[in-house]
Amino acid sequence: MAPPARTDEDILGRSDVNDIDTIIEISRANSDVTSVIHAVQDNSDALFTWDYAKGARPQLERLYEKAKTSQWNAQTDLDWSIEVDPYEAFNIFTESGSDSEFGGNPDLPTANWGKEEWREFSLEEFKWRMSQFLHGEQGALLCTAKIVETVPWIDAKYYAATQVVDEARHVEVFGKYIDTKLGDSYPINVHLKMLLDDIINDSRWDMTYLGMQIMVEGLALAAFGFMHQLTPEPLLKKLLRYVMADEARHVAFGVLSLQEYYSELTAAELRERQEFAFEAAVRMRDRFLSQEVWERMGVPVKPMVANFLALPADQKPFQNILFSKIVPNCKKLGLLDAGDGWLRRRFEEIHVIEFEDWVDTGEEYEDLQVEEAAAV
Repeated sequence: MAPPARTDEDILGRSDVNDIDTIIEISRANSDVTSVIHAVQDNSDALFTWDYAKGARPQLERLYEKAKTSQWNAQTDLDWSIEVDPYEAFNIFTESGSDSEFGGNPDLPTANWGKEEWREFSLEEFKWRMSQFLHGEQGALLCTAKIVETVPWIDAKYYAATQVVDEARHVEVFGKYIDTKLGDSYPINVHLKMLLDDIINDSRWDMTYLGMQIMVEGLALAAFGFMHQLTPEPLLKKLLRYVMADEARHVAFGVLSLQEYYSELTAAELRERQEFAFEAAVRMRDRFLSQEVWERMGVPVKPMVANFLALPADQKPFQNILFSKIVPNCKKLGLLDAGDGWLRRRFEEIHVIEFEDWVDTGEEYEDLQVEEAAAV
């Protein structure tokens, strides 16, 4: 029998997933956005293993061998001399805004916006998205270094060490693109920061995997794919293609590692993982509400957030497609239907369950390998 579920108040700090006032209040209470250093208590033990034998987990060994031959150099493999028009690099908003998200609602503060306002918003949204990618990659860097310390298997330590290098390169490449092509950035979104803090703070090694490798990296892979498909900008397109090749391996690493471990957990332990996956999903949804962009544009935040949350699922395709990697991976790990199917019901409530039968990353990562990156 599954243990009683914790309430949304216990999991999220609010009783209603769509409590707009609390979502906005949390962002405005972010007190250290201008600080250079942010400290998080790490409660994990560093584990040595004296079993150095390779091959006990052949799929992880295969990932490790692939990672060793798939390294790329952010400085020399990308043409940084390409001139970038930041207004056109990722402009998905028309003169009337996104038709599904903002257009057609005369009650929104943006109802009278014309071409220039949407042009500026598109630029700020692009800067904001790239900034959150940058911050998320640093979170992945720290979390993967933690995995090297805490995972008990030598095969996983070997692979995770290659991912540390990957993540450092991702921080480097997003930072350079923002600095040299956009010239301006945004601080970390508070919802993303809360999630990263929770992942690092948890002492259990598999929670680091679940939070970062499955949830954060899975969402990033989907977001990069969306942007890669839509951007006409050649430098960004190739940059994203390289990063996607790495990220697919990272998510596959999480899936392969956790499948074995989760098969041995009790119902109570699986419920904890389900609740954490749901919390991460909501935090990442809240992250993409663009609150900081609306504030910078001088637009009241509450009606814009309320409008988005009230939209039916088929009118917010970008935000929903972000979960196209997370949901099938949770299903493969057995989390969707563990116990009484609690996570399935929660994913139904936030309208992302439709992705459960999409290809999981444990099967698709070879399609995104770095040797194909030139074919952008």
